[in-house]
Amino acid sequence: MKRLLLIICLVLSSSPVLSQENIAEISFKETLIDYGTIENGDNGKKTFEFKNTGNSPLIFSRIFSSCGCTIPKKPEKPIQPGESGTIEVEYDTKRTGLFQKAITVNSNAKTPNVILRIKGEVLPEPEEDQEKEK
Repeated sequence: MKRLLLIICLVLSSSPVLSQENIAEISFKETLIDYGTIENGDNGKKTFEFKNTGNSPLIFSRIFSSCGCTIPKKPEKPIQPGESGTIEVEYDTKRTGLFQKAITVNSNAKTPNVILRIKGEVLPEPEEDQEKEK
Protein backbone atom coordinates (compact mmCIF):
# COMPACT_ATOMS: atom_id res chain seq x y z
CA MET A 1 0.00 0.00 0.00
CA LYS A 2 2.83 2.40 0.87
CA ARG A 3 4.57 1.55 -2.36
CA LEU A 4 1.41 2.27 -4.38
CA LEU A 5 0.93 5.60 -2.60
CA LEU A 6 4.58 6.50 -3.26
CA ILE A 7 4.21 5.69 -6.98
CA ILE A 8 1.04 7.81 -7.21
CA CYS A 9 2.79 10.75 -5.51
CA LEU A 10 5.77 10.48 -7.87
CA VAL A 11 3.55 10.38 -10.95
CA LEU A 12 1.47 13.35 -9.80
CA SER A 13 4.50 15.45 -8.85
CA SER A 14 6.08 14.88 -12.27
CA SER A 15 2.86 15.78 -14.11
CA PRO A 16 3.38 18.94 -16.21
CA VAL A 17 -0.08 20.24 -15.37
CA LEU A 18 0.41 20.05 -11.64
CA SER A 19 4.03 21.15 -11.53
CA GLN A 20 3.39 23.84 -14.17
CA GLU A 21 6.65 23.05 -15.94
CA ASN A 22 5.09 23.46 -19.39
CA ILE A 23 3.98 27.06 -19.49
CA ALA A 24 4.51 29.98 -21.84
CA GLU A 25 6.19 33.09 -20.50
CA ILE A 26 6.25 36.44 -22.27
CA SER A 27 9.13 38.86 -21.86
CA PHE A 28 8.81 42.28 -23.51
CA LYS A 29 11.85 44.28 -24.59
CA GLU A 30 9.93 47.36 -23.39
CA THR A 31 6.38 47.95 -22.16
CA LEU A 32 6.30 51.71 -22.90
CA ILE A 33 6.90 53.38 -26.23
CA ASP A 34 7.34 57.15 -26.14
CA TYR A 35 6.55 58.69 -29.52
CA GLY A 36 7.97 61.99 -28.29
CA THR A 37 6.71 65.07 -30.16
CA ILE A 38 5.52 64.21 -33.67
CA GLU A 39 4.00 66.11 -36.58
CA ASN A 40 0.29 65.91 -37.29
CA GLY A 41 -0.30 63.08 -39.77
CA ASP A 42 3.09 61.39 -39.21
CA ASN A 43 3.42 57.62 -39.25
CA GLY A 44 1.85 56.35 -36.02
CA LYS A 45 3.05 52.74 -36.32
CA LYS A 46 5.26 51.33 -33.57
CA THR A 47 6.25 47.80 -32.56
CA PHE A 48 6.54 46.09 -29.19
CA GLU A 49 9.07 43.23 -29.30
CA PHE A 50 8.74 40.17 -27.08
CA LYS A 51 10.13 36.69 -26.58
CA ASN A 52 8.54 33.48 -25.35
CA THR A 53 10.90 32.57 -22.50
CA GLY A 54 8.73 29.67 -21.38
CA ASN A 55 8.71 26.08 -22.58
CA SER A 56 5.24 25.93 -24.12
CA PRO A 57 3.80 27.73 -27.18
CA LEU A 58 2.59 31.27 -26.46
CA ILE A 59 -0.93 31.93 -27.75
CA PHE A 60 -2.56 35.37 -27.75
CA SER A 61 -6.28 35.31 -27.10
CA ARG A 62 -6.99 39.04 -27.31
CA ILE A 63 -5.18 42.36 -27.62
CA PHE A 64 -7.14 45.57 -27.28
CA SER A 65 -6.56 49.27 -26.60
CA SER A 66 -8.12 51.83 -24.29
CA CYS A 67 -9.59 53.76 -27.24
CA GLY A 68 -10.38 53.49 -30.93
CA CYS A 69 -7.50 55.83 -31.80
CA THR A 70 -5.01 53.03 -31.12
CA ILE A 71 -5.16 49.87 -33.21
CA PRO A 72 -3.08 46.88 -32.03
CA LYS A 73 -2.38 43.84 -34.19
CA LYS A 74 -1.72 40.50 -32.52
CA PRO A 75 0.33 37.61 -33.87
CA GLU A 76 -2.03 35.03 -35.38
CA LYS A 77 0.20 31.97 -34.97
CA PRO A 78 1.53 30.55 -31.68
CA ILE A 79 5.02 31.73 -30.72
CA GLN A 80 7.15 28.70 -29.94
CA PRO A 81 9.47 28.53 -26.89
CA GLY A 82 12.60 30.63 -27.47
CA GLU A 83 11.07 32.46 -30.43
CA SER A 84 10.50 36.21 -30.64
CA GLY A 85 7.62 38.16 -32.09
CA THR A 86 6.06 41.59 -32.33
CA ILE A 87 2.83 43.35 -31.51
CA GLU A 88 2.17 46.22 -33.89
CA VAL A 89 0.37 49.33 -32.67
CA GLU A 90 -0.89 52.21 -34.78
CA TYR A 91 -1.89 55.52 -33.20
CA ASP A 92 -4.07 58.01 -35.13
CA THR A 93 -1.68 60.97 -35.48
CA LYS A 94 -4.45 63.25 -36.77
CA ARG A 95 -5.49 63.70 -33.13
CA THR A 96 -3.69 66.80 -31.87
CA GLY A 97 -2.27 67.04 -28.36
CA LEU A 98 -0.80 64.89 -25.62
CA PHE A 99 -1.76 61.23 -25.52
CA GLN A 100 -1.22 58.28 -23.25
CA LYS A 101 -2.90 54.99 -24.15
CA ALA A 102 -2.92 51.46 -22.79
CA ILE A 103 -2.90 48.22 -24.76
CA THR A 104 -4.01 45.09 -22.88
CA VAL A 105 -2.47 41.79 -23.95
CA ASN A 106 -4.26 38.56 -23.00
CA SER A 107 -2.46 35.25 -23.54
CA ASN A 108 -1.83 31.82 -22.08
CA ALA A 109 1.42 33.05 -20.48
CA LYS A 110 2.32 32.62 -16.83
CA THR A 111 1.27 36.27 -16.46
CA PRO A 112 -1.88 36.16 -18.62
CA ASN A 113 -2.54 39.93 -18.72
CA VAL A 114 0.12 42.49 -19.58
CA ILE A 115 -0.44 46.23 -20.06
CA LEU A 116 1.62 47.99 -22.74
CA ARG A 117 1.63 51.78 -22.97
CA ILE A 118 2.24 54.41 -25.61
CA LYS A 119 2.55 58.14 -25.06
CA GLY A 120 3.55 61.27 -26.88
CA GLU A 121 2.34 64.56 -28.30
CA VAL A 122 0.94 65.29 -31.75
CA LEU A 123 1.55 68.85 -32.91
CA PRO A 124 -1.29 70.87 -34.44
CA GLU A 125 -1.62 70.98 -38.22
CA PRO A 126 0.52 73.70 -39.81
CA GLU A 127 -1.51 76.90 -40.33
CA GLU A 128 -1.11 76.76 -44.13
CA ASP A 129 -2.79 73.31 -44.19
CA GLN A 130 -5.65 74.61 -42.03
CA GLU A 131 -6.19 77.57 -44.40
CA LYS A 132 -6.30 75.27 -47.45
CA GLU A 133 -9.14 73.31 -45.83
CA LYS A 134 -11.25 76.50 -45.37
